[in-house]
Amino acid sequence: MPVEMQHRKERDQSIAGRFEMLRRVPGAELAGVVTDICGYRETAPGHFRNVEYASLTVPLVISFAEPFAIGLGRAPDDNDRFASFAAGLFAGPVMIESFGGACCVQVNFTPLGACRFFRLPMSELTDSMVVLDDLLGAEGAALRERLGNAPDWTARFDIAEAFVAARLESAIETPLEIAWAYDRIIASGGRTRIASIAERLGWSRKHLVDKFSDATGIGPKTLSRIVRFNRALRLSRRPTADWADVAADCGYADQAHLVREFRVLAGETPTALSAR
Repeated sequence: MPVEMQHRKERDQSIAGRFEMLRRVPGAELAGVVTDICGYRETAPGHFRNVEYASLTVPLVISFAEPFAIGLGRAPDDNDRFASFAAGLFAGPVMIESFGGACCVQVNFTPLGACRFFRLPMSELTDSMVVLDDLLGAEGAALRERLGNAPDWTARFDIAEAFVAARLESAIETPLEIAWAYDRIIASGGRTRIASIAERLGWSRKHLVDKFSDATGIGPKTLSRIVRFNRALRLSRRPTADWADVAADCGYADQAHLVREFRVLAGETPTALSAR
């Protein structure tokens, strides 16, 4: 599988050449489980800041160098340092800082894929970072050592991909009802009524929320909000995008509703985000 170099577009060109980022889309055997595997290495001193908006990605970060500073919904402080860890879903912005010495492999899971891989209720990771050793024990320590000793990114990606595939061989499949409900929300752009999903399954709404939270880390209503937000974000990037039209297209009650959701899930208004 070829490795693709991803050139990050930065407004501040002074940081060009100070880090490298590579990305691999894994093979078909990991479809629906892993969206991509990334390699990141900082090549010069500096203070890097990044904000990630609410998403449906569950990252597993395996670090061989300096830790990241990460704050959920706020700027990180000196106690918020994380090296190798997994992060559950969080319905808000995540602030990430690094200081010129980071180097890691990041495996990006879908919520249902993460549940199968980690073999635990995803509600245990919600709104938090959990260190690698607590999640994978000796397996995780051995994986980190192998990745750190690998000669290049291609070898690291091969190791990570094989490790995930091996764990999935004995993983429990996602219940069909949850897989159907998740796909229904995604396909509708987050506009499907949760009550109608519960009715189709013959479940109470509470039972659906409980099962869904175990499988993804959040309830179906929160997942729908994140899906709508990310769709609105994509539509807003069109040259002729109008926020009122985007709000209507994505199922918001009105433009004010969209603005409130952007404040919660991105930490910014749509206008401020567009200006960035």
